[in-house]
Amino acid sequence: MSYVLAYDIGTTGVKTCLFEINKTITLLDGVSEGYSLYVMENGGVEQDADEWWAAMCHTTRSVLKKTGILPGQIAGISFCSQMQGLVLTDKDGIPVHRPMSYMDQRASEEIRKGIAHGFQIAGANIFKLIQSLRITGAVSTSVKDPMWKYKWIEAHEPQNFARAFQWLDVKEYLIHRCTGRFVMTEDSAFATLLYDTRKQEWSKPLCKTFGIRLEHLPKIISSSDQAGTLTEKAADELGLTAGTPVFGGGGDASLIGIGTGCTAVGDTHIYCGTSGWVSTITDRQLVDVSAMIAAIVGAQKGRFNYFAEMETAGKCLEWVRDHLALDEIGIYLEKKDISEGPETIARSLYDYMTETVSKAPAGAGGVIFTPWLHGNRCPFEDPNAAGMFFGIRLETGKTELIRAVLEGICFHLRWMLECQEKKVKISDTIRFAGGGALSPVTSQILADITGHTIEVVESPQNAGAVGAAAVAAVGLNLIPEVDKIRDFIPVQSRYLPNAAEHAAYNRNFSVFKTLYTTNKKNFHLLNHREGEFL
Repeated sequence: MSYVLAYDIGTTGVKTCLFEINKTITLLDGVSEGYSLYVMENGGVEQDADEWWAAMCHTTRSVLKKTGILPGQIAGISFCSQMQGLVLTDKDGIPVHRPMSYMDQRASEEIRKGIAHGFQIAGANIFKLIQSLRITGAVSTSVKDPMWKYKWIEAHEPQNFARAFQWLDVKEYLIHRCTGRFVMTEDSAFATLLYDTRKQEWSKPLCKTFGIRLEHLPKIISSSDQAGTLTEKAADELGLTAGTPVFGGGGDASLIGIGTGCTAVGDTHIYCGTSGWVSTITDRQLVDVSAMIAAIVGAQKGRFNYFAEMETAGKCLEWVRDHLALDEIGIYLEKKDISEGPETIARSLYDYMTETVSKAPAGAGGVIFTPWLHGNRCPFEDPNAAGMFFGIRLETGKTELIRAVLEGICFHLRWMLECQEKKVKISDTIRFAGGGALSPVTSQILADITGHTIEVVESPQNAGAVGAAAVAAVGLNLIPEVDKIRDFIPVQSRYLPNAAEHAAYNRNFSVFKTLYTTNKKNFHLLNHREGEFL
């Protein structure tokens, strides 16, 4: 047996997981630590690179202590990380600007100048759109894309930009801190939308078109490639052994699917964490510009993930926990405070919430929630889109509102699933991952709303870390190839759709899909100052 450390670098914290690789990929233990997300009034969302590293160091030492595994027994290190961040570093790997999160949306002027001008299709200059689609299979049409973050620093912080040496994503920065090497995995390179998928290299024509300095872009490696080995300094800080192999790993969009065992063409998985998505494996590149869905490069050679994303999924549950289930004025579910007393020890508030809403009928009494608490990306791109409860009546209570939030998340996942079906065949049975998959209630609602059988693997909240460990295991020759990873990942539970519930949900779903178009202008009005043009 062999041991692999996988760092799951999320939006609000890291979870360091220690896996045993044998006949299955078995999680021995995991330790989490949070860090800050700095949200600014101008749309900026940043993080602190030293906070990432400190959390890695603390959790590494803790997980080794808890499991009793010695540093020298670790065969390899890998990463699963949030994607489409921007970490511009100097020659020593020190960020010239605090890392910009994928959620950052302050570069509206940069995207307008860069692509949203002239003759347009789907908001993009037709000539640049065609060039991008031909070279990458996708196009940078979102203000949150890293290209526009790069251009924002160039425009607003020229002194910092002049110090820039390498353009890295989140895990690439951490790989450098571990190894001293500047590299970027293929999936992260694709996420810059400057990667030529035909030649599998950086695109000089696109760099010229968008004014990107080619020398800022690092060497590209595969997810299962060894990026380097731990330096003495990094090993000392992490509590590991110098020389331990460090593998490329991948982004969360690439590895969570692999961590669920979705490795064959046509395999579909749904993720519900802070954000949410639907992804189906294809053997060809395709794009639906109108619905903001593209086949992105993943962790497997010759395979792509046809990927549709929503900005806030589980984050909506966090919001409803803080502002409906708990509040400052003493109003609680069932009019008693379960956050105080022995019940808290026995079960978490999330468990209590989902157990409570399971008693409410499908359809939440006619209430519909839109889960767009930080704008939306697919099937429409609009940073002004917002959440709402639609259909509240005198008899509506907190239980119905909380259930409506769960259903709203699942409605949006179904919407993206149906958009995918216009281009690819999705699997009849869908693997479900992320924190949302821990709830049997949520899993059943998802099955009933989508009409698909839902399968949940062991430790679904750690699917990204499982995927990271799996590609490292391939690099270590502990698993023969990526296609064989499915054999190492057991299914924990299955949820069959209830035909009657599915029929009941169809009415609410049809209304759900109209709520954006009927309120688009209102969303804009509420997010712009008087006198601005629509």
